[in-house]
Amino acid sequence: MNPADDELTGAELCADAPEASGTRGRGAPARTPVPARPRWWTLLAVSAAQLLVVLDGTIVNIALPSAQSALDMSDASRQWAITAYALAFGGLLLIGGRVSSVLGHRRAFLVGLIGFAAASALGGAAMNPEMLFGARALQGVFAALLAPAGLSLLTITFTEPGERGRAFGVFAAVGAAGSAVGLVAGGLLTEYASWRWCLYVNVPVALLAVLGATFVPRDRPARGEGRLDVAGALLSATGFAAIVYAFNEAEPLGWESPKVLALLVGGLLLLAVFAAVEVRAPRPLLPMRVLVHRARAGAFVSITLLFVAMFGFYLFMSYYTQTVLGYSPVEAGLTLIINAVSALVGATLIAGKLHGRVAPAALIVPGLLAAAAGMFLLTRLTSQSADVFPLYLVPALILTGLGLGCVLPPTASLATADVPPHDIGAAAAAYNASQQLGAALGTALLNTVAASATASYLASTADATPTAASVHGYTTALMVAFVILVTAACVTGPLTRSVRAR
Repeated sequence: MNPADDELTGAELCADAPEASGTRGRGAPARTPVPARPRWWTLLAVSAAQLLVVLDGTIVNIALPSAQSALDMSDASRQWAITAYALAFGGLLLIGGRVSSVLGHRRAFLVGLIGFAAASALGGAAMNPEMLFGARALQGVFAALLAPAGLSLLTITFTEPGERGRAFGVFAAVGAAGSAVGLVAGGLLTEYASWRWCLYVNVPVALLAVLGATFVPRDRPARGEGRLDVAGALLSATGFAAIVYAFNEAEPLGWESPKVLALLVGGLLLLAVFAAVEVRAPRPLLPMRVLVHRARAGAFVSITLLFVAMFGFYLFMSYYTQTVLGYSPVEAGLTLIINAVSALVGATLIAGKLHGRVAPAALIVPGLLAAAAGMFLLTRLTSQSADVFPLYLVPALILTGLGLGCVLPPTASLATADVPPHDIGAAAAAYNASQQLGAALGTALLNTVAASATASYLASTADATPTAASVHGYTTALMVAFVILVTAACVTGPLTRSVRAR
């Protein structure tokens, strides 16, 4: 790898390298600037789609008990309402990135939106568990096309530094707030309407995004890219699906379970074979040049580790507020609004304003450390902590939200910066896959840590109460999250430091 590849300037962060230098990527004509009004229509449509994709990772969680009762699901099978979406989404992201390049990102985006709306309507009308699980899997299939197509559209539309910063700030803010909004919306819709509306609500949002996308300028498909890397597609889909499924199964079964270990080892072996195949493939599904770029690798590492920590954080905030503080599901979800608003502030007013003015590392590293500080604050909690909400929860929710908001825009920009046009879909898919794997791993890993710490505390402390043991488990897992975030800051800082400001 040429060391010069890492020396991205601010201009290169705002445009694809081949076009910035006046040359063309393989099979892609040089683009002309997109007029102002279509640019902002693109942002609105892509942000709405991003909200759908992220929100559906959590909105069904709170509705699941009601859906289980209505459809007579067994305890053993109910998890598939969550897992089916995660498996299809995570397993097919790389394929979705390639399909987006072949169809054209705008066309792929519209197909993804319409398909997602149809799958959501099907799930809301489910008459039995199998129909619901199938609809959730279909949602994941179309989300795997929608997510990379949306990020690709944003990348090729916004090339001026100031506008690019604002656009990626808004996009990242919607993604950062989506999980919290999903929990709140799930609680409100389940309590005051029906669990089915947790799926039906996607239909009007998707149709509004389709209306906005009709104003998005057409882009040209990458010529000569029509042949799919079949071996790479099969290996990546099965490898990612095996790992995501292993993470989901680790929560109820434990990491020492033979099933979990077999899935993990099998998934890692499949991905290793996938990497070997991609190096030799004439038209790889994921070109290795997308991953080996130093700054881009830093973006992938930082966003993966951030999602590992943050999804564990969301899980424990839900547990702690409901089981220790006695909040209702709606109240617990509304508490996370503080985190969502802070993420909006971090992404739009801090990262969005500073994009191009400072190096990406100047946003990513402080953002990771701010989130780490929020995690560390919560490790001081006990079951008798006084004034928990103002002294611990509010500062922690603000710090983690600001950190998330500061990290997402620069990493999304780095992930797709300096990428030839025919590789933008693959880079966007890899970025989304990093988020998906981090979220799945974080939920499983930190929940397992908490459960083990709780059991150990009960066994070793004579007068331990269940509440005290649970809080000890939460704080132990949050300490692990703190260490993960500090490690992420130490690792990704040097990787992204070479990227200069505008």
